[in-house]
Amino acid sequence: RRKKGDSSLENPSIPNPFPELCCSPFASVLSASLLPKATSRNKQVIKVYSEDDTSRALEVPSDITARDVCQLLILKNHYIDDHNWTLFEQLNHTGLGRTIEDHELVMEVQSNWVMEEETKLYFRKNYAKYEFFKNPLSFFPEHMISFPSETNAALSYSGILQMFLSSSTYPEIHGYLHAKEQGKKSWKKLYFLLRRSGLYFSTKGTSKEPRHLQFFCEFSNSDMYMSLTGKKISGAPTNYGFCFKPTKSGGTRDLKHLCADDEQSRICWMTAIRLLKYGMQLYQNYMQPYQGRSGCSPLTITPMRSISENSLVAMDFSGRRSRIIENPTEVLSVAVEEGLAWRRRGCFRLNSHGSPIAVSNMAIHRSQSWFHHKISREEAQRLILQHGLVDGVFLVRDSQSNPKTFVLSLSHGLKIKHFQIVPLEDDGKLFYTLDDGHTRFSDLIQLVEFYQLNKGVLPCKLKHYCARIAL
Repeated sequence: RRKKGDSSLENPSIPNPFPELCCSPFASVLSASLLPKATSRNKQVIKVYSEDDTSRALEVPSDITARDVCQLLILKNHYIDDHNWTLFEQLNHTGLGRTIEDHELVMEVQSNWVMEEETKLYFRKNYAKYEFFKNPLSFFPEHMISFPSETNAALSYSGILQMFLSSSTYPEIHGYLHAKEQGKKSWKKLYFLLRRSGLYFSTKGTSKEPRHLQFFCEFSNSDMYMSLTGKKISGAPTNYGFCFKPTKSGGTRDLKHLCADDEQSRICWMTAIRLLKYGMQLYQNYMQPYQGRSGCSPLTITPMRSISENSLVAMDFSGRRSRIIENPTEVLSVAVEEGLAWRRRGCFRLNSHGSPIAVSNMAIHRSQSWFHHKISREEAQRLILQHGLVDGVFLVRDSQSNPKTFVLSLSHGLKIKHFQIVPLEDDGKLFYTLDDGHTRFSDLIQLVEFYQLNKGVLPCKLKHYCARIAL
């Protein structure tokens, strides 16, 4: 026995040449903590979907994070990494969904899936993922937040963030929410308070006395989901629902449903709970893309263009020798002329015989990523909500009420607004306008490009478009 033990210590273990033959088909539903340490880098297959329901299977290590999966898909599909890509967990049976945090292990998320639940992973953009680090004042309205008595209520935006990320102090979030009674279909409106120890509701109006506060939920062993179906499945009184689901759940009976009166209130509650649960980890996730840049902090700098863009100059290649255009007026006129020439070139396509054919300006917009053809108002709102309610998120679609017009759907002030694009005919030419003909455009591309640079009659500029990506 002693000889066998000694020899086993001296001789290294022989690696398995066919590890894929020994992997159980049910390995993906096991928690990473249950697997032995020797197999922590075992490869497993996950399936990721896009908005157009195309999917891609990826063989990844068992300890891969959501950020790593996004980086892998960005590289494989040659997308631009603007740090807004996310992995989204969608529970189709219960109509719930949530953005998986960048640091979360994907295999651990999958290990909590219930067999009866039709759950999918989606790869999509979310411009509001870390927006509260840039503009926290819009996420936490004054009537919903209370600071400790020893601090000054008139805090700057950086001061509010420091209080949320501090381990000693934490602002109190309070307000009315509709809560679904356990095991019943009825809902009850109660006054809730969010503190570091958890979420409470008052049994007597807006009283904050300890004897009137009853514990509702804590977040270390549960995940927060947003309701994607509004009133349809849960029968909520409004469309702004969210809920808490235990990580080791036995089914829908363990869900704790809540519902806010408006979108701003829901975003405030959900953002505060994210900060309470993950704290500094969220800030590290947000800072990670900026690491390695000396002296750069996303809280102190504004987004800049790349170095190559900052060093560009206007050039004229029309003559025999190229020259730098130094006159700003000449630069502007050349840019306008080049843009018009590009449109003239873009209006021609090749037919089956290779000959150029003219394409109407009415159809040139159909190839753009921001155009979504015949989708409903509700579908447009759902797409914008998925991309995050950040000022400037937009898409253009066909109008359902008037087949000859288009609609610009735009996010501003945590609300989604719709603007009708009306076609006008003048001297036999067709134009498009948003302001009753005061500003006219020859096609929708010109209209979108104008409002990306100018606010005009819109509440804000067009910044981020909603696109249906394909994997």
